[in-house]
Amino acid sequence: MKLTQTFRITLMALALGGASAASQAASDTIRVVTDPTFPPMEMTVDGKRTGFDIELTEALAQAMGKKIAWTDIDFKGLIPAVISGRADAAMSAIYITDERKKAVDFTDSYYAGGLVVLTKQDGPVKTLKDLDGKRVTVQVGTKSVNYMQQHYPKVQRVEVEKNQEMFNLVDIGRADAAVTGKPAAKLFAQQNPGFTVLDEQITTEEYGIAVSKNQPELTQELNQALKTIRANGVYQRLVDKWFEGSKQ
Repeated sequence: MKLTQTFRITLMALALGGASAASQAASDTIRVVTDPTFPPMEMTVDGKRTGFDIELTEALAQAMGKKIAWTDIDFKGLIPAVISGRADAAMSAIYITDERKKAVDFTDSYYAGGLVVLTKQDGPVKTLKDLDGKRVTVQVGTKSVNYMQQHYPKVQRVEVEKNQEMFNLVDIGRADAAVTGKPAAKLFAQQNPGFTVLDEQITTEEYGIAVSKNQPELTQELNQALKTIRANGVYQRLVDKWFEGSKQ
């Protein structure tokens, strides 16, 4: 009887130890969602995620002593995934806005961006005023949709699911311009002769990591890690790599 009781206690201890280890393993992993279709911030090359956001997130996790479990979803599903608890955070060139702050928390800004206009060099759009009455493509779920609706009501919006679709529509002439984030627009224009980004930006904004409101400690840890990699030079090396040495 005593042997049986001892055996049971041992099994319970092993089970509890296993559960504790599993719990620890889970706490060492941050579940992050992204939409890797927005180079140079996040993209897929040869089946692997890469880009400034991806490498920055991995650097933050390393500074925190944690690992990242990535999941790819459409941009419009990023915030809902964090709200529902299917992800701890979203990292995908997400602008910090008051509206989004109602649903999720944000880390400190990790990069300055803004909405810009990508168009053909020989196209009809030369200034922001030229957008009125033109066909302008925007990505569903991004700030550009509501912003254009509110501030440029005369624009004929063409809404698409993916960033690349916007560029394609401009390329084949089904849209006169695309309104998107500065990093992606600049990169596309650099790589595709005949395209240009207007000097005048529509907005100037900050990118942040969206975090569940149920995990304020994670937001604090990410902010501390961001300070750490800014101080040790890791952050600037990533900026130099992906943005040709621009200072942030």
